[in-house]
Amino acid sequence: MELVVLLILIFPLTGFLINGIFGRWTKPLAGVVASAAIVSSFIMALAVASGYNSLPFDHIYYSWISSAGFSVPFGLRIDSLSLTMLLVVTGVSSLVHIYSIGYMHNDEGYSRYFAFLNLFVLSMIILILADNYLLMFVGWEGVGFCSYILIGHWYKNPAPPKAGIKAFVVNRIGDAGFIIGLLFIFTHFGSLNYTAIFNNTSTLSVSLATVITLFLFVGAVGKSAQFPLYVWLPDAMEGPTPVSALIHAATMVTAGVYMVARSHILYSMSPISSEVVASIGALTAFFAATMALTHTDLKRVLAYSTVSQLGYMFIGVGVGAYWAGIFHLMTHAFFKGLLFLAAGSVMHAMDGLLDMRKMGGLIKKMPHTAVVFIIGALAISGIPPLSGFFSKDTILAEALKLNHPIIWFVGVVTAFMTAFYMFRLIFLTFFGKSRVPDEYHPHESPAVMVTPMWILAALSIAGGLVGLETAHGIPMKNFLSSTLGFPPAAVVETNDNLLMIISVLMGIGGIFLAWLMYIAKPSLPAKLANSVKVLYSGCKNLWWVDQIYNFLFVKPLWWVSHNFLWKVVDVKLIDASVDDVGFLSAFTGKTFRLLQNGFINSYVTWASLGVVVMLGWVIYSGGIR
Repeated sequence: MELVVLLILIFPLTGFLINGIFGRWTKPLAGVVASAAIVSSFIMALAVASGYNSLPFDHIYYSWISSAGFSVPFGLRIDSLSLTMLLVVTGVSSLVHIYSIGYMHNDEGYSRYFAFLNLFVLSMIILILADNYLLMFVGWEGVGFCSYILIGHWYKNPAPPKAGIKAFVVNRIGDAGFIIGLLFIFTHFGSLNYTAIFNNTSTLSVSLATVITLFLFVGAVGKSAQFPLYVWLPDAMEGPTPVSALIHAATMVTAGVYMVARSHILYSMSPISSEVVASIGALTAFFAATMALTHTDLKRVLAYSTVSQLGYMFIGVGVGAYWAGIFHLMTHAFFKGLLFLAAGSVMHAMDGLLDMRKMGGLIKKMPHTAVVFIIGALAISGIPPLSGFFSKDTILAEALKLNHPIIWFVGVVTAFMTAFYMFRLIFLTFFGKSRVPDEYHPHESPAVMVTPMWILAALSIAGGLVGLETAHGIPMKNFLSSTLGFPPAAVVETNDNLLMIISVLMGIGGIFLAWLMYIAKPSLPAKLANSVKVLYSGCKNLWWVDQIYNFLFVKPLWWVSHNFLWKVVDVKLIDASVDDVGFLSAFTGKTFRLLQNGFINSYVTWASLGVVVMLGWVIYSGGIR
């Protein structure tokens, strides 16, 4: 088992090294090498899953850091939580890698792309398999670094590098909170190992648990793009679409949810922190959904939907139903990976065009892409029996049962908006009259791209069945309970059938409204926009959040950096001090150089003057009596 688990890391590391070092020569096979590496990791993960009865697996491979009072080993842990994440990450990533072979086949940075794609997955695997917080942080920073590189992959265009920098900087804000949380943990427990911490939580006060978990959550807010640090994720769409699929479906943004679930013992000790997590999740889910209602960029609609769906996951872990949050993380990986790959297929066929207003009728030209896109949209809209229905409804039901009626209501309204904006996207892109400009010639994508989409479509349809209640309970819930425990007992009696009907009606209602506005009565959106100009303008302009941040933070920091730190501190203090020392040295040397003029009478004069000065000083100081 020790070797099999280690191979899960070694395969993507090998792929990264081969394409990273020998990419000039391996370029024609870079996609095959990278895909084979991740598929091999997935096979090893399946091998581990086949022996799940022997879990948890916890093994220290070597001493990583060892000094006085501080020791961190390189140890890997697999339990029901990390195994679920491992299968999702390696499985979905394998499909994204295979899809990328077709999508990126003419790219000049082909080898570099696949090298960092392997490193991206490797970093995520390290994050989820680590048996301590410090090793988790290595993977945490690794996915952040790789996202910066991959978002800015097309660096010759100015927009992608700027988006990469924005992602990097915003995540540094969250990571600062994460580091502070780790320092509090180490100060109290003297260790960063999960077992050592979770087995000694009896020594932890509620107030300190609150401080620790809130700082850790700051890191999750940055990494998982929650309010107010969500602003980097929509701009990350500047990267290649398969990268977007990987970021949104299987890596990076799920890291924050996983970290909170992994730290569930700490969060269960702090009702305040749990309430903050659930409330931020609900706010983000609703807020991001409003921004997707009017957007015309195909990928950015999906980006805001990811931010919104991550909010649902944080509702789940925040109310104490940790398994429900992870369950939605899994189903979301299926249908969101599918949606992004399908969006990439549309872009591939439309030569990079993203404006839905210039599409329409594409179902005739791209039937496979259209069908799988519709499947993904139905799943995210919570329409039974697709996967999103089971996981989303579980979260909302648990929120209501655990006495969070406002969060439940916000989640239900958000579900209505989700169905509306997703089928607005479907109807504008694939149905109605064609609005495609004459210079574009849409066509179906090759099999290497279509096949992964169909596999994800199948998972989006059937993946939620593990959340279906049977005579022996809910399989997903039972499996994760060995690590996450069972949710607290319900404090509010609910009618599960009624809740299900409400949720499904919200999804159907959103789809019907989208059909009414964009198929039956295409003139209706303009009339509605004019009748609610303030709300429409807010949604259209994304509530001016970037402009507000620019005014409150970016410009003041730029002014301080440019006009004070540079022009005053750097130029007038540091540079001027160095210049003055140089000037003083030069002036002193130049002055004393006048004494060395080559004339003996001058030397005698100066020597005599020196003797007189010294005698005067001796006499004055009382040296001669």
